[in-house]
Amino acid sequence: MRKQQKWMMVLAMITAFVTGLLLPGIVGAGDLEPAGPPGSTMHTLDEIYNLIDERCPYCIEAAVPKTGQETSYATGDDGDLEKGVAWPTPRFTDNGDGTVTDNLTGLIWLKDANCPNETKTWADALTYCNGLASGSCGLTDGSVAGDWRLPNVKELPSLTDFGSSLPALPSGHPFTGVQAYYYWSSSTYVVDTSHAWNMSMGDGTVRGYNKSNVYYVWPVRGGN
Repeated sequence: MRKQQKWMMVLAMITAFVTGLLLPGIVGAGDLEPAGPPGSTMHTLDEIYNLIDERCPYCIEAAVPKTGQETSYATGDDGDLEKGVAWPTPRFTDNGDGTVTDNLTGLIWLKDANCPNETKTWADALTYCNGLASGSCGLTDGSVAGDWRLPNVKELPSLTDFGSSLPALPSGHPFTGVQAYYYWSSSTYVVDTSHAWNMSMGDGTVRGYNKSNVYYVWPVRGGN
């Protein structure tokens, strides 16, 4: 009984203490006149969007392009909805110097998609692209060794038109020597690092194959 009375007294004391702190502010708050109009705390939509971008830069929507598939095979499929950023017109520009600019990505590709006229291992493909320069492969662009490189696994498929095959490229493209077979990318296949990613220009298939295998090479320039 004494313990119960003791706890009741403690509770009463705590209640009184808290009430003494809060009650005057609550009672008196309604009697106060504002000293003046509140300052502006609003932001424009642009400011809010900028704030969001700073706090979550990876939340910005990526500009994913259309696949090129325009034929629909079922309601709600790619050919039906055709989602994505529209391709520019023209899609490609032949620069007249042995290079072609993709106006969708800004990448500059070698016009001749089979200049070495042979397949290469992954290591040899990297070396070949890094050494490419104006004066070879029909190039008159003034490029020097080190300007060109082997495209990565994102860049190579960016050429693909999934509404076409043999080759899987947009109709009217200006490239020559395109092979309906696999081309190396510079990206290693991390599941097995003895392999690298490559893509078939026949149907757009992307796969990982042993780096000792031999496939075609398509050099690229530019990119961020």
